[in-house]
Amino acid sequence: MSKHLGNVLEPIPLMDQHGADAVRWYMLAAGSPWSARRVGHDAISDVVRKTLLTYWNTVSFFALYAKASDFTVEGSPQELSTMDKWILSELNELIAATDVAYANFDSQEAGKLIAEFIDDLSNWYVRRSRRKFWDGDTAALSTLYFCLKQLTLIMAPMVPFITEHVWQSLIRVAQPESGISVHLENFPVSDTSKIDTKLSNSVRLSRRLVELGRAARAESKIKIRQPLSRALVAATGLEKMPDEIRAHISDELNVLLVEDLSNAGGDLVDISIKANFKSLGAKYGADVQAIAKEIAHADAANLVGAIRTSGNYELKYASKVANLEIEDLVITETPKEGWAVATHSGESVALDLELTPELISSGLVREVIRAIQEARKQANFDVSDRIKITLGANKEVVDAVLANLETIRAEVLATTLDFTDQTEPSNELGLHLRLVKS
Repeated sequence: MSKHLGNVLEPIPLMDQHGADAVRWYMLAAGSPWSARRVGHDAISDVVRKTLLTYWNTVSFFALYAKASDFTVEGSPQELSTMDKWILSELNELIAATDVAYANFDSQEAGKLIAEFIDDLSNWYVRRSRRKFWDGDTAALSTLYFCLKQLTLIMAPMVPFITEHVWQSLIRVAQPESGISVHLENFPVSDTSKIDTKLSNSVRLSRRLVELGRAARAESKIKIRQPLSRALVAATGLEKMPDEIRAHISDELNVLLVEDLSNAGGDLVDISIKANFKSLGAKYGADVQAIAKEIAHADAANLVGAIRTSGNYELKYASKVANLEIEDLVITETPKEGWAVATHSGESVALDLELTPELISSGLVREVIRAIQEARKQANFDVSDRIKITLGANKEVVDAVLANLETIRAEVLATTLDFTDQTEPSNELGLHLRLVKS
């Protein structure tokens, strides 16, 4: 930047447009404070959208559902779900790590850790627990409140204004005995007894598998609202994954069943393998050519299946034994007709693309529910408002709705759902909707 060229960004107008906290966060968290960097409106807007706005939206989400369920803070809940335990584990890891980062004056590391936790909290914990918030589950609301309170304390040194506003409008309203300012409170202390590394690893694995499944969906061009019969998964650690976490994979990918891909073997994909010379060379040096020759002649499906099941495979070569791991192979999996497969770093998700009449009907019901929820939102109905629905659509959609009438009514809080012959040719379902409050 240069005053001579006239491209200087004045700090005060920058703060007027984006807010002081946004500029502070960008300068502290988006890079080392002593390093040169590009500063611009788009760069600051991006960090606001990804982190600060997500934090603010999570606070607003909690306030909305806490008010709807008349939630009050009454100590720590005794019965926590697996997801409650997971987010509290992540929170206590965050407290310990950011305490070290602040002590070392490493604002970039602190910002990175905080941003990652906000993503975990909003885009996974809240997303996966949405039904519990809808039902006014006390444990879920208490857990989210505690996370937001601790997160606000952690963020306060970097974004003092938004955290003070949250403290005054949320924390002190819920707990009037709290300190008069977030900046007069002690920094949180990590409770290491609540850190569960195995659970954290399981959730991270589930999120990676969901991303792979979404990639397979995108490749197949089948919309996520269309249910599929099953997903076959290959990943070390799947067998130890808690049932609740495993169910999240099914829900996120909209499949009825999640099974181990090793059960399908060559019936699902054509597998070919080659030696990863970089990995094997570092381990076995001059023996790498002999090992590569044995890998080329091995049964690819059996070898890959064995490694995915146990984590390693003992390969005999020239009177020696090589202990192969997944990174020692270059695996190519080509899906057979009727399947979509995505693979990364030795983990795979395969989706069965066969659509039965029952699955198609379920997909139509999901489309109808989505359309009604969107209409509720556009009409500015409260989340707890009961509604009356008049619906018109083509015969296939009407038949699907009639077969799932109670499910739809419960999902969208409808007291009645009536039908009309009127349709809407502007959308593929011919869906016409009229919503009024009960």
